[in-house]
Amino acid sequence: MENKKRTERISLIAFVIALLAVPLYVMVKSSQVNAHDHAEATFVGKESCKECHLSEYNDWVGSDHDKAMGFANDSTVLGDFNNQTVQYNGMTHKLYKRDDRFYALTDGEDGKMKEFEIKYVFGHYPLQQYLVEFDGGRLQTLPLTWNSKDSVWYHMAATVYKDDIIEHTNWLHWTNQAQNWNSMCADCHSTNLKKGYDFENDSYHTTWSEINVSCEACHGPASNHIAWANKAEYAREDDNNYGLVVQTSGIDNKEFVDLCVRCHSRRASLSDFNHSKDIYNHCIPNMPHGENYFIDGQILDEDYMYGSFTQSKMYMRDVKCNDCHNVHSTKRLFEDNRLCTQCHRADDYDTYNHHHHKLKGETGKAVIASDGVKFDVGEGAKCINCHMPARFYMGPDYRNDHSIRVPRPDLTETLGTPNACNQCHADKTTQWAENKLIQWHGTSKKAQYGTVFQEAQTGSQKGYEGLVHIYNDEVYPEVIRAIAVQLLGLHYPEQGKPILFDALNNINGHIRYNALHSLTVNDPESMNKVLGMLNDASKAIRTDCAAKLVSVDKQQIPSKYRKALDRATKEYKEVLEYGADFPTGKFNLANYYYNTKQIDKAQKFYERALEQDELFNPVKINLAILYNGKGEFKKAEELLKDYLKNVPNDGGATFTYALFLSERKRYDESMIYLIKASKLSPDNPRILYNIAMMYDFRDDRPNAIKYLKSAIEITPEDPNLYMSLLNLYNKYGQRTEMKNMARTILKNFPNINSKANLEALLNQ
Repeated sequence: MENKKRTERISLIAFVIALLAVPLYVMVKSSQVNAHDHAEATFVGKESCKECHLSEYNDWVGSDHDKAMGFANDSTVLGDFNNQTVQYNGMTHKLYKRDDRFYALTDGEDGKMKEFEIKYVFGHYPLQQYLVEFDGGRLQTLPLTWNSKDSVWYHMAATVYKDDIIEHTNWLHWTNQAQNWNSMCADCHSTNLKKGYDFENDSYHTTWSEINVSCEACHGPASNHIAWANKAEYAREDDNNYGLVVQTSGIDNKEFVDLCVRCHSRRASLSDFNHSKDIYNHCIPNMPHGENYFIDGQILDEDYMYGSFTQSKMYMRDVKCNDCHNVHSTKRLFEDNRLCTQCHRADDYDTYNHHHHKLKGETGKAVIASDGVKFDVGEGAKCINCHMPARFYMGPDYRNDHSIRVPRPDLTETLGTPNACNQCHADKTTQWAENKLIQWHGTSKKAQYGTVFQEAQTGSQKGYEGLVHIYNDEVYPEVIRAIAVQLLGLHYPEQGKPILFDALNNINGHIRYNALHSLTVNDPESMNKVLGMLNDASKAIRTDCAAKLVSVDKQQIPSKYRKALDRATKEYKEVLEYGADFPTGKFNLANYYYNTKQIDKAQKFYERALEQDELFNPVKINLAILYNGKGEFKKAEELLKDYLKNVPNDGGATFTYALFLSERKRYDESMIYLIKASKLSPDNPRILYNIAMMYDFRDDRPNAIKYLKSAIEITPEDPNLYMSLLNLYNKYGQRTEMKNMARTILKNFPNINSKANLEALLNQ
């Protein structure tokens, strides 16, 4: 039983980490012609486009895409390197030039001050970062950052991690993986980026065809297009998208927005970028929920627009990125309300009767927003300031929320989410803001999915019904319906299964993937559903199937699925190897090796993950279980104790340590941790069962029976708990209670295997 428990825990943590390890990784594209139709197409460079597309080329020159990355020289470096200094963590960091090269004196991998030459610039406005070369093909992002909006230097860690001092041993330190260009940044800042990660040697050979985001980053390799253009007009094919790999015209808004998702989303990467029409063949985009968003979908951390925009009413009404932005210059089409009145009637919406704010030039006072931004008179009349409030990221980067919503002070009260009114009028109460909105627009308010998501976190029936309603109502954006499916699997794993089964057949990739990923495979029907998706068109879904089946004995897999499972497992391993430059990637690869009985390889990658990030606590549990299985009990206990020191309120880990102590026959210590685990995880019947067995071992009948009854109250559908209680009654000679329990078991589980024995007991 304990071995089964360990295996289940390893698998569970692997799935959880795969879900959470989405914080800052890769991306995808989606509205393209099939890539295999253009397999011979090659990258030719931006100069090949200039002759025919001069207007677009001129728009692109100087754009954020043009200046996404470059070699460090006098024309690209914006920062002041005239012997400047920055103070951080009691150290004086310096920036200077020597022999026309740029240098930084800062703390290195060992924490000591060292000189580093800057080889590349990264971005240009409102901030510019700088890259340094390390061994193993790594490029690392210096924390010494140039604020090009205010022309000052600042230390990124002091801005982003205000509550922490980032030492050289921390995973977030600039010399470690969190600030690694190859995996964190590269594929969105260069064209035709190939990460080239060698997972065995933990090194990179990263390449690109152009250092910045050029024409072919969005349009695909253009050699076939040039061949098409060079033909006489009568000889040109009219059904091949002009020879381009990527179709950018004559497409709907979903296809258009999916062109941008590979860089404008938070996502988990499956491979180097490819031009598949299905974004789930390249990456798994984060849904607008979790640690990067407020519960109502507003941005909390950087989301790069996709998660925000795809939940918006504008997206649902077929608005595309290029309706508001020049996609070549990346600038807005207008900087005033004409941006919105392209679609919305100006005589209805660009009026005082709608926005109730003074216009520029009228008498009034500026307001200082909660983030310190000054809004002059007239700014409140701009649509984006009320419907797309901005937040600062990475210091000076003031980025607008693309979920484009109506301010809701009432939700600030009930959900704790921000609203544009009080963000600007920081000196006013939410009730003041709510009263103003009622005065101007009445009391009517639409339901907001954040209230359902909050209720679902309680596990209530009301929360369940709300999630089911959102999933079934196609008026809701597909990403919101996908979150509803995700939460059904998380908070209602059994009750929600019929909905998850239905969602597995949904045509939308977000919904289908999240249904699969959230499905608990603990019964034959669930297993069959997963097996049936092994040939899904989306790589993310095929590999997630393989992840769920990796620990299943192959003899349990029907023969008709085995070839498909082998193919999906091969893809899954390739995905794990691709992402193994991250601690989470190494962890997941180690879990794969553990579940496929390759214990030495599992140990190697668990240990590598821990070396890379000593605060990556989940790996300690799995590595401890591995050590325990190999008889290295001292190492196992050290890791378990270290984990509990860092995560003292983890009931599951406390239970694991209690079982470890019990195996070592340290029963008194084990009981202490079992009781603690039961308080931390009061709804875990396995903990209560083990406490009951420990009391039984001590011949403490009352407490043994008490804890078994508590376990049954939590899981009344588990016949094994009833049988355990019957056995206790038998052991202690409680014949009446034993017969009553036998009747209860036969009533609740009429087809139980021990039916004959129970009936014989009642006839004694």
